Amino acid sequence: MDTFDDLNLPDPSLKNIIDQKTLQWVFVGGKGGVGKTTTSCCLGIQLALTRNKVLLVSTDPAHNLSDAFSQKIGREPTAIQGFDNLCAMEIDANDDMDKLQNELANATTDEDAASGFNALLSELSSSIPGIDEAMSFAELMKQVQSLDYDVVVFDTAPTGHTLRLLSFPTILEKAFKKIFELKDKFGGLIGQTAAIFGGNAAAIQDTLTSKLEETRAIIQKVNTAFQDPNVTTFVCVCIPEFLSIYETERLVQELSKFGIDAHNIVVNQVLFPEKDAEEMADWYGKNKDLLPKEAQSICSKMLARKRMQDKYIGQCFDLYGDDFHVVLMPLLDHEVRGVEKLKDFSKLLVEPVDLEEGA
Repeated sequence: MDTFDDLNLPDPSLKNIIDQKTLQWVFVGGKGGVGKTTTSCCLGIQLALTRNKVLLVSTDPAHNLSDAFSQKIGREPTAIQGFDNLCAMEIDANDDMDKLQNELANATTDEDAASGFNALLSELSSSIPGIDEAMSFAELMKQVQSLDYDVVVFDTAPTGHTLRLLSFPTILEKAFKKIFELKDKFGGLIGQTAAIFGGNAAAIQDTLTSKLEETRAIIQKVNTAFQDPNVTTFVCVCIPEFLSIYETERLVQELSKFGIDAHNIVVNQVLFPEKDAEEMADWYGKNKDLLPKEAQSICSKMLARKRMQDKYIGQCFDLYGDDFHVVLMPLLDHEVRGVEKLKDFSKLLVEPVDLEEGA
């Protein structure tokens, strides 16, 4: 594309992530339907070529890892066919919360205490918005940290849910600080509420306080890691359309507020990234009369789409080209499903399209 002077821009690939051996957590996110799962899988495959053990984790309720790899993937790490060092797992936050409630209830031997605890936890969830999701998130991070993997790639849910997920460490650190400052008053409230629900006040208070302390410790550790660019980074994924580029801008700004490193953007579904729309229009102008009417209509629509994409890709480079690695991934004539196709497509993440090729 001659519209971009890429001589002084950061390398348009994700090779910087592959080469950064200190990275432990890589989040991949963006608007719904832009190819986050495909990008996550491809990144995981490339990381598996240089790391000993790589884990892909889907936190999106609409899990797609199984579809992408064409194999069944469950809640436990599942080996990806064709690899001996790449695993994947799909996590459901609702299931995690149910499991957490059962574990906490079972921690008390008194049946009344267990019953009272479940009622109290439900009451606490409504009193402190997000506490249930946060504790579920803490359980997720505790599980991931306990697994022996060099790097974990998170295939996240669409932007809004992801930002909420990533904001938990910062928000809860403040919330827990306040809770423990008011620990005596909070403990009294627990005792009173437990008595109302018919539970053993001391047992419930000890169990809940212990769990909050454990959750807080995990959150503190996660928060520190999230804000360390040597350990954590976020890859923004979009397509060359207005809403997606706008969403990416919002995502980058929010990540900056949370202190989370982001310096890579993947632009998927690009029509002929090595070619320029005006060059294609010149060719079409010279050959239009030689084409059947139906072919003319197809070419005309394709050119309109190409011009639109070039405009938004130009805006993306204007906004981020000086500081971000912007990777253009081509629109293919087939679905990228199955290990072999993902392997082939993943090469384009580290071997960028030559934008001068079509010039």
